[in-house]
Amino acid sequence: MFKKQECVAMLLAGGQGSRLYTLTEKTAKPAVRFGGKYRIIDFPLSNCVNSGIFTVGVLTQYQPLQLNEYIGNGRPWDLDRGQSGVRVLPPYQGKDGADWYKGTANAIYQNLNFINRYDPDYVLILSGDHIYKMDYDKMLTAHKETGADCTIAVLEVPIEEASRFGIMNTDDNMKIVDFEEKPKVPKSNKASMGIYIFNTDVLRKYLIEDEADPNSSKDFGKNIIPKMLADGMKMYAYPFSGYWKDVGTIQSLWEANMDLLGETPEFDLRDRKWRIYSRNYSDPPQSIGKYARISNSLITEGCVIEGIVENSVLASGVKVARGAYIKDSIIMKNVVIGEGTTINYSIIDSDTTIGAGCVVGRTKSSGEQITVIGSDLELRPGTDVAGGEMVNDAWLENNK
Repeated sequence: MFKKQECVAMLLAGGQGSRLYTLTEKTAKPAVRFGGKYRIIDFPLSNCVNSGIFTVGVLTQYQPLQLNEYIGNGRPWDLDRGQSGVRVLPPYQGKDGADWYKGTANAIYQNLNFINRYDPDYVLILSGDHIYKMDYDKMLTAHKETGADCTIAVLEVPIEEASRFGIMNTDDNMKIVDFEEKPKVPKSNKASMGIYIFNTDVLRKYLIEDEADPNSSKDFGKNIIPKMLADGMKMYAYPFSGYWKDVGTIQSLWEANMDLLGETPEFDLRDRKWRIYSRNYSDPPQSIGKYARISNSLITEGCVIEGIVENSVLASGVKVARGAYIKDSIIMKNVVIGEGTTINYSIIDSDTTIGAGCVVGRTKSSGEQITVIGSDLELRPGTDVAGGEMVNDAWLENNK
């Protein structure tokens, strides 16, 4: 018998992340590294713990190996608990056969048994690919005060960008009166953050009905939310005003990393009142060589820096040889950069070696796109990788 929980969190972490291209060829988007020592999924997991929610189901599907290994027993986030804690929930075979998650709603539907075992009053549904800090307990309090059946977190975006989002139109009391999925001419700028709180009995009812509908896309934004509004259910928007970034594209991932830099960063990871937890390994202190020069950068433990690093984020174990120059770039774990190599406006994925004398990317001011080098690769000395290239095994084969 499992102990009853007031609120259970369900974290959707199974997305392919195709717009991150080579960065997600071998791993799920929520497992992509961020900010030197974190992964994207650390942020919603840490938000849960900081908000007092200690029962979390993580729904995985695409390339789950690294993500499953990383989460493990949940200890880094204080989620290694007996009957609660974090549980990884992949698709499974039941008596009627096996089925992949067909949409966000279907993923939750397939895990109603996990929810039911805790008999929660409320279910918090989260996405695993956003960077932000948020107190879900305050959102839950607002949900209870309004007597809502569903509360949806919203963020005001520039009206010219509103057509990229699901838009919530509300009355003066923040009650949702209309929902538009990526409208061409938006009526408001209240964008859905993909964060929902449902009364459990309401959620269960609509998931079961949606699953029985052969014409449904099995999606919250396309099906569940519009159906609830059409039925006159009480739905409220919860305004959020802090930093929030959907890091589903190369550009947004790069921007979010750059937002960590500076004396007063736009997104501050040093706030001890709202710590972001991660699974960190015992690396030695970083070593900064005699000829190294570093400015406006994050350098994680285990790095050995002999070259020049400007306006960049370096993960643990990165080695930068003498004469190498890195600017406006993200260098992930255990990358080795050879002598005399220049890296501009690029993202280099983990465990890749960049040979001596290479030129990777072009300056940000040149107008070229971000260059991306995948993981576990080796660039031969002298290789020139143009701006905007996506380098993987196939690229190396074609550019011998």
